[in-house]
Amino acid sequence: MFSGIDHLGLFIMAGLLLNITPGPDVLYIVSSGVRGGWRGGVVAALGITAGCCVHIVAAAVGLGALVAASATAFTVLKWIGAAYLLYVGLGMLLTRRRPVAGDTAATGTGADTAAGSASVHLRKVFLQGFWTNALNPKVALFFLAFLPQFILPGAEHKTATFLLLGVIFNINALPINLGYGLAAAWMTSRMGVVRRGMAWLERLAGGLFIYFGVRLAISAPPAT
Repeated sequence: MFSGIDHLGLFIMAGLLLNITPGPDVLYIVSSGVRGGWRGGVVAALGITAGCCVHIVAAAVGLGALVAASATAFTVLKWIGAAYLLYVGLGMLLTRRRPVAGDTAATGTGADTAAGSASVHLRKVFLQGFWTNALNPKVALFFLAFLPQFILPGAEHKTATFLLLGVIFNINALPINLGYGLAAAWMTSRMGVVRRGMAWLERLAGGLFIYFGVRLAISAPPAT
């Protein structure tokens, strides 16, 4: 099954270290855990993981190579991704603070309405996580640069091996992403963060998303 993979143990270890490193994905998961409790953190982690699958498949079939080789393709995807990060960041800065998971104040609405609202909110959390990852061209370039190093030159089915490495990478990333979301929710509940503090945390996350968006917008295309 792993006959085409070179140094599987090293690949797993490197992947774990890379996934621990904070970035836009981790920031989104943590902010979702703070705002939406453990459900928000878990759903955000699943959305990020689903977005990562897009890059894995695209790189395996050659779309990632197109982005790496074409300055125009990279620039288009870069601006779309940057615009989306700015959109999410501005939304966090400008929107009124939503009730946090665990708030016990009565809202006057029925249980069915509350459940429906939570379902819509979690769907939005998932989709935002998905697009936060899927629209970042640097993730596609990462897979193109990182995964081939662990494919044996004589591998019989290089595309299948590439996909298998991507699946392993994602499986290893999921517990870390879930851990970030659950830890953020747990710390929020334990610390008893007040409403004003929650609002400032959301604004801080929004500002960081804007920073990541601007940094992506000014990034140079890959050297050809």
